[in-house]
Amino acid sequence: MAPEPLRPEKALTGGRSVFRLDGRTALVTGASSGLGAGFARLLAAAGARVVLGARRLERVEALVDELQGGGAEALGVRLDVSDDAQVTAAFDAAEARFGTVDTIIANAGTAAGGRSTEVAESAIRSVIDTNLLGTYLVAREGARRLIAGGSREREHGRILFIGSITARQNHTGDAAYAATKIAVAHLARQFAREWARQGINVNTVQPGWIHTGINDEWTRSEQGRAAIAALPRKRLQQPESLHDMVLYLCSDSSRAVTGATFTIDDGQSL
Repeated sequence: MAPEPLRPEKALTGGRSVFRLDGRTALVTGASSGLGAGFARLLAAAGARVVLGARRLERVEALVDELQGGGAEALGVRLDVSDDAQVTAAFDAAEARFGTVDTIIANAGTAAGGRSTEVAESAIRSVIDTNLLGTYLVAREGARRLIAGGSREREHGRILFIGSITARQNHTGDAAYAATKIAVAHLARQFAREWARQGINVNTVQPGWIHTGINDEWTRSEQGRAAIAALPRKRLQQPESLHDMVLYLCSDSSRAVTGATFTIDDGQSL
């Protein structure tokens, strides 16, 4: 007898995850590449309707075509998370197509590498506006609509922030990025407390070093290679190592989990 074909959700999660998202509508920010694109594929494979938001709309639309070709329901929207008007417009488009967004992955982020004495003010502002302000605006807009849509009674609101282990470490070259990531983790706890009785769970996942577009130049540099060699397992983390936790925190199974910060870093912060 031929083996059973591997279902998409099993392929994306290493075959272990039991968490399904059927009936959910999810918005993923920073979905044009890297972790965000992976999360969009993950949630779609688990049964969610997925709204993909990013500044690079053409790349998002290519991914939408891919997901729809696999039978998923997906929508691409142009979204600069630091622009409140664009955040509102993205949620408007999502509601018009799929109804209230009940699952949010605030993933959009940027970095400004270099010694703190040399990084330009404009670069610092870009990091703060994208990583912290953008996360705030997206979560706030999502919570407003969830509350209006009856999340208090249904307890179905799920908001997940993507942080970083740099929030727990001190390195030369990423001061602004690290500061925003520890701020994001605390913001999640603040929102979790504020919305606890509104049926909205807010949590943070802190990955270790994963090769993405943000850190591509660093990972190929002499400094980056030396840093990777010094890690306990001497390797970068694989994006798929986050997937089971992400699905759990987006699912109905995580009803009792809010205000938590999960460090999933392949032992890099040991």
